[in-house]
Amino acid sequence: MHFLRVALLAALSSLAEASLQIVPGATWTASNSEHVQAHGAGIIKVDSTYYLIGEDKTQGSAFQNINCYSSTDLVQWTYVGALLSRTSSGDLGPNRVVERPKVLFNAKTNKYVLYMHIDSSNYGEAKVGVATGDSVCGKYSYVGSFQPLNHQSRDMGLFADDDGTGYLLSEDRQNGLRIMQLSDDYLTVTASTYLWSDSIEAPALLKLNGRYYMFGSKLTGWDPNDNVYSTSTSLTSGWSAWTTFADAGSKTYTSQTNAVLPVGPNAAIYLGDRWVSSNLMASTYVWLPLSISGTTVTMANAESWVPNLSTTSSSASTAKPAETAYEGEAATYGGKARNVNCGSCSGGTAAGYVGGPDKGSVTFSNVRSDAAARTTVRVRYVNGDSSPRYANVRVNGGAAQKLAFLPTGSSVSSSTLHTDLKSGTNEIIIEGVGDGWGPDVDRLIVPVS
Repeated sequence: MHFLRVALLAALSSLAEASLQIVPGATWTASNSEHVQAHGAGIIKVDSTYYLIGEDKTQGSAFQNINCYSSTDLVQWTYVGALLSRTSSGDLGPNRVVERPKVLFNAKTNKYVLYMHIDSSNYGEAKVGVATGDSVCGKYSYVGSFQPLNHQSRDMGLFADDDGTGYLLSEDRQNGLRIMQLSDDYLTVTASTYLWSDSIEAPALLKLNGRYYMFGSKLTGWDPNDNVYSTSTSLTSGWSAWTTFADAGSKTYTSQTNAVLPVGPNAAIYLGDRWVSSNLMASTYVWLPLSISGTTVTMANAESWVPNLSTTSSSASTAKPAETAYEGEAATYGGKARNVNCGSCSGGTAAGYVGGPDKGSVTFSNVRSDAAARTTVRVRYVNGDSSPRYANVRVNGGAAQKLAFLPTGSSVSSSTLHTDLKSGTNEIIIEGVGDGWGPDVDRLIVPVS
């Protein structure tokens, strides 16, 4: 009996953990109630915590901040703060380009070392910048910028090999894509390791089971393309021809590589940006599990998926639970919320006029879950504005959780709600924040188990 009880508890625990999902292309609301602003990001794991470090595009392309977020599950993100912020002048001053920040820990100096692309607004400088910090997500001190080995450097990445040797991955527009060795303290570049003469940017390097995989993007500006990879058992030679890894013609599911995260000894996750060039703050993230076998890498698309961060297999995902859809127009309206026409919504109708001075609200009753679990509910919505809308969401009478909803034009997108559901029936209420307008709500997609 004791054994059965322990087994049941373990199964329920696994079930609860298996409901949190990564939703590519969605609004990801962090702990500060804003969409995650960490574009062109790198990711570093310290103990059991992942730190996402990327560009703040809230005000457009000019440098604002390099932000840091933390998570233990890659789904729920806590905003920690800015590692570097805009200064009055210099490399980090007004109207400057600071892109693709990446961090390595240097065991010899006990410092975190941050590299980034530094440039003028017309991309005429093509340099790397370097900063150091005592903690991964604390304030960093800016050291300076340079052209590595006197070569141009635009899109860049970092990689540390098993022996601790650090490498800069650098797109040199005149010559191609470079791997260059870093000094022992990671602060300078000491030698050229390999050069592809191909025009490839957005580099990210992965090593699994003694084999290296370089991922990158073709040069199409902000527009997506079919990203590619090359593989070898040596950094210095033997690299294969570039090959697509997502479905041909999908343009990497409308994304561009920014990093590849190893998970366990045999699996990895692709981390990409879905750029919105006309409104960069509305750019989202496309994260998907990679399938890697020897020299072959493939990646399937998914509307959402459940990460398995303790895996020892070749897959970083686990089975996704069944889901039920609850239509906005079938919910109960409060205030002056009412049906609105929505050509891109399921059924052609959405729940509109949420929030505002008349306090419109939408109540979804009898939302079913077969288990008490913390789970990810996808709020399908439309926001025709050029800036985010916000809504308070209350689950089973609990405290309001403020969600962001990025602009979508006339299309339908998702915003992720990570919440505790009880076994049986649940109530989810969506209402405005103050007198502000919330999104038009198409439907909720709720995991059943």
